[in-house]
Amino acid sequence: MADAALLELVNIETSYGLSRVLFGVSLTLAKGEVVSLLGRNGMGKTTTVRSIMGLTPAGAGSIRFEGREIRALAAYRVAKLGIGLVPEGRQVFPNLTTRENLVATAANRSRAADPWTLEKVCALFPRLAERADSMANLLSGGEQQMLAIGRALMTNPRLLILDEATEGLAPTIRDEIWRCLQSLRARGQSILVIDKNIEALMRIADRHYIIERGRVVWSGTSPQLAAAPEIQHRYLGV
Repeated sequence: MADAALLELVNIETSYGLSRVLFGVSLTLAKGEVVSLLGRNGMGKTTTVRSIMGLTPAGAGSIRFEGREIRALAAYRVAKLGIGLVPEGRQVFPNLTTRENLVATAANRSRAADPWTLEKVCALFPRLAERADSMANLLSGGEQQMLAIGRALMTNPRLLILDEATEGLAPTIRDEIWRCLQSLRARGQSILVIDKNIEALMRIADRHYIIERGRVVWSGTSPQLAAAPEIQHRYLGV
């Protein structure tokens, strides 16, 4: 793990109108690291992601990406810096084919030596190759999630963020998504992931942050989380 943070949040405060959601959230993620955001529903995980992406701008605090302050940047500028988002609910382009969804976002602004291409994404998810000419709204939920991940990878992101990576998917599809994330980890892809499958996250993630009512209440490594069942029970309801 690199010493310098790829992503650093310091005392982020975010509101929806007059309703404060985040109360001083701080976290770091180093290049090549996989970090999870954990917590029950409604505790601020998605709002943290939206703050990073500039979709719901933070009202206070600092968000730095590769050392650059990005808190005040528009969402499209954040994306151009190299942050790829797989949003909750997938949000693929329904009236485009699978292939069109993938090529529509293709870019290599970071000038990666081995960039993601249509062929590489289809090798990662063979189902997408099989459904290349199908309209995205005709894909299954699992196929749409694969497409959403592939679409984000086609931007060749320095940081990949997944909000609810496997929510609502069949067990076999969940396994395929976790296999994909393990493969990305082996490639050195930096990942911030939200999901409810604690056991799977402890297998692939280096570190974890637990958010409760808009605050980080615990952080630590996978071995530390595994050794703290009381923390899991208190904040995650397992």
